[in-house]
Amino acid sequence: MRRHLVTGRYGPGDRSRMPLGDGEEETRLDLVVGERSLGHGIGRALADLSRLGVFPTEVGVDLLVLAAHVHAADTRVSRDSESQDGWTRELRLIVPVAEPDRWQAAAPIFVRLLNFLTGDRWSLGFRARPRRFANVAPTPLARLIGVPFDDLALFSGGLDSLIGAIDALEGGRTPLFISHAGEGATSEAQSTIFEVLKANYRGRAFDRLRLWMAFPDGFVRASASENTTRGRSFLFFALGVFAGTGLNGAFTLKVPENGLIAVNVPLDPLRLGALSTRTTHPFYIARWNDALTALGILGRIDNPYWDRTKGEMVKDCANLALLRQLTPSSLSCASPTKGRWQGHGTQHCGYCLPCLIRRAALLKGLQPDTDTTVYTVPDLTAHALDTRQSEGVQVRSFQLAIERLRARPALAQILIHKPGPLFDESPQRQAALAGVYRRGLEEVGALLTGVRTRPG
Repeated sequence: MRRHLVTGRYGPGDRSRMPLGDGEEETRLDLVVGERSLGHGIGRALADLSRLGVFPTEVGVDLLVLAAHVHAADTRVSRDSESQDGWTRELRLIVPVAEPDRWQAAAPIFVRLLNFLTGDRWSLGFRARPRRFANVAPTPLARLIGVPFDDLALFSGGLDSLIGAIDALEGGRTPLFISHAGEGATSEAQSTIFEVLKANYRGRAFDRLRLWMAFPDGFVRASASENTTRGRSFLFFALGVFAGTGLNGAFTLKVPENGLIAVNVPLDPLRLGALSTRTTHPFYIARWNDALTALGILGRIDNPYWDRTKGEMVKDCANLALLRQLTPSSLSCASPTKGRWQGHGTQHCGYCLPCLIRRAALLKGLQPDTDTTVYTVPDLTAHALDTRQSEGVQVRSFQLAIERLRARPALAQILIHKPGPLFDESPQRQAALAGVYRRGLEEVGALLTGVRTRPG
């Protein structure tokens, strides 16, 4: 096991040295390309926003720089080789920012939310940028009219974000959508959906910001890369807030996610911790809002669908005809390229956890229409699914969780606390979370009627 330090540098003239801790390996993150341009997609994002009339603040830029450090460490430090238990890494970041004191005051909140999100042990330090880079955010242009956007939302290419986009546009809003241009399948889904939305809502001034940020294999010396990427939502949220700081006032970054996935109760004991993602958990979002307050950013993050199942989101979509048209283009699968060894292209497997929730939601919400998504396993009832293989593991876990809750419905009020603390939520909201958990499992239960599983 080794501890890892990632230190940000503003160009070759930034030579400040950081003392290493015992057993710590340093990786330098060069932030500048050429004379003054910011790399890793940050400079491109600033330029793209400037063309849209949006000018983030220095603290907004620093938040995205922090996210670059987090993303580099999370995706390029191997859990297998760099941790004692095969999961928990010790990661320290030293981030150059415009106002170190402001950031140091917020550091404990960021450490808490990162530890919760990824299951690692994070440490954050901040230092002043070099004098030459004291200001990196573009100066806002003088203008007679305000910023053209009155809405801000994450846009992942998934079904939930598609519904969120349609609902916002049908409500007369002018959103700025926020996307991370990740691997090819996700990026293609985002682009396809966005172009259809532009054609359908012709003449509307909504737009999107895309960030491409990836670090090469071998970026962290002597460590393999890491494919769990539990920290992705930190980058997504940071990108959205970065844009929000340029909206000239208070803003809300909407994170469209159904309540079953948001609370993400583990289906069985093996899914606690490492196998239970927390990307939109209420505790995580609450800590983000604490951090924004500590930084003096007039924004907040909100999940408008926290109390609805995915099926309820589908059923209540403000333009169901458009949703039917775009549903096959949306991407929910955890691993949409895993069928390549069978000769399949990029498509939904049909049996991973998000695929099962998606199929159940569309079964409920599209009635009497059918789901036209192409799945690698199109019929879950065609034969008994092997619980020792990937096609049966999640199905059997859902079956067990559904049976347990049907036998003891009151367990829902207890189980929702397993993924993480809910002390920020009122008793009424906790009761609503228990309700959406029960209804979400029943949706999947309807999908799994007649599905057989067995080992081997």
